[in-house]
Amino acid sequence: MKLSTRARYGTRALLDLAQNYGDQVIPLKDIAKRQQISLSYLEHLVGPLVDARLVQSVRGAKGGLKLAKSPDAIKLSEVVSLLEGPIEPVDCIHSPDKCDRARYCPTRDVWNDMGRAMNEVLNQTTLADLVSRQQAKMSQDGDMYYI
Repeated sequence: MKLSTRARYGTRALLDLAQNYGDQVIPLKDIAKRQQISLSYLEHLVGPLVDARLVQSVRGAKGGLKLAKSPDAIKLSEVVSLLEGPIEPVDCIHSPDKCDRARYCPTRDVWNDMGRAMNEVLNQTTLADLVSRQQAKMSQDGDMYYI
């Protein structure tokens, strides 16, 4: 399964908000610039995130976005399924009527196992986990100076 830019960019935008979590509102153009995502494309991704109440949108000159929940309460499974739809490698997993061979197909079992494994990883990973991973990667990258 290959994730589209919707899920990848939406997750990056949420990660940006999680890194700046608090009472402050982050302008969408700032997120777009930091994440190197087209502002117009990002505007399309925000709607479903606001509708799902993952993000709050504040209008006006000092407007922007902020997370509606804490980063540790937002699972990647929620984000990916919201932006991509069901997380399954093939249609016949949840709709066996789409394939005449579904009842006897041994590969369907493998695709089902694969889908469960992907869902498990996404269910166990929160935005807070991504923030921690980002911080760890950034600390590995920089030069350390000791006095």
